[in-house]
Amino acid sequence: MTKLQVRVWRGGADGSFQPFEVPRQASQSVLDAVTYIQRVLDPTLAYRFACRVGMCGSCAMTVNGVARWTCRTHVDKVARDGRLEIAPLRSLPVVRDLVTDMREFFDKWSRAKGVFRGARSRRDAFARVAPRSAQRLSVEAGIECIGCAVCYASCDVVAQNPAYLGPAALNRAWTLLNDVRDVTQAERLRAVAGDAGCHACHSQMGCTERCPKGIAPTASIAGLKRAAAKALLAGAL
Repeated sequence: MTKLQVRVWRGGADGSFQPFEVPRQASQSVLDAVTYIQRVLDPTLAYRFACRVGMCGSCAMTVNGVARWTCRTHVDKVARDGRLEIAPLRSLPVVRDLVTDMREFFDKWSRAKGVFRGARSRRDAFARVAPRSAQRLSVEAGIECIGCAVCYASCDVVAQNPAYLGPAALNRAWTLLNDVRDVTQAERLRAVAGDAGCHACHSQMGCTERCPKGIAPTASIAGLKRAAAKALLAGAL
């Protein structure tokens, strides 16, 4: 049976790669290879996964230098001469092995005012949003973000500037800025218009290229830049 030569990151930030041999299987995903290592070769290996079908994003790792969902990444497409190198996501603190601490990532969602604030209470009728309205259509794809942090780990600006809010948080801010039901638009725009916000983006498109959901955070960030410029000219910032 053909064997995969797999190097897996072990330990914390100062860890190192450990080699394993994994049997090659048909239609084998990278997550299958990691699972084999943990269940058969070394039960101490730490990693995250949940749904296994590309719905939760919790199995995101760095595979041969690229952030990916390992459950949706087939070995045949990424193995180089039968070799894989699997590491934790970049730009996030390593807890152990392939597990990263996601608190910083979600804290930035909070700093970008990524929580919906409506004016209606549970006693009011549901607010209606026209599905074909210009604002709704402009954020149609961005709403599908599941917070897997692949874009965050793929962003060179985040790697160079840890204060940068990052593409996922800014994409979330853009979707809410276009939600006619939200009542904190001005506050949100001020939160993302600072030095660590939308204007720090270099438009290198790494986030858009790597997003497993096909979302374009670069376009969302460009929308925030335009909105911030208009607000500044109007004296609202």
